[in-house]
Amino acid sequence: MKPFDKCPVCGGELVEKEVEKLLRGGVHTAVLKVHADVCLHCGERLYSIETVRRFNQIRQKLERQEIADFQPLGQSFQVS
Repeated sequence: MKPFDKCPVCGGELVEKEVEKLLRGGVHTAVLKVHADVCLHCGERLYSIETVRRFNQIRQKLERQEIADFQPLGQSFQVS
């Protein structure tokens, strides 16, 4: 059973989709593909408790620079 039948922000219809999520920790960023309930009206994303816990674990690893298990995707640059 899902916690919400309708979007808690706008009341729109929710559908399950695979989405990309960017997580930042320290100077590092990770890209994950996860499942979320997405509102068809406003785009709000609702994640399961397990997914949010995974986000927090990954953020902590990024902050501690424990990135040996992560696959590099390239480099990022800041331009002034």
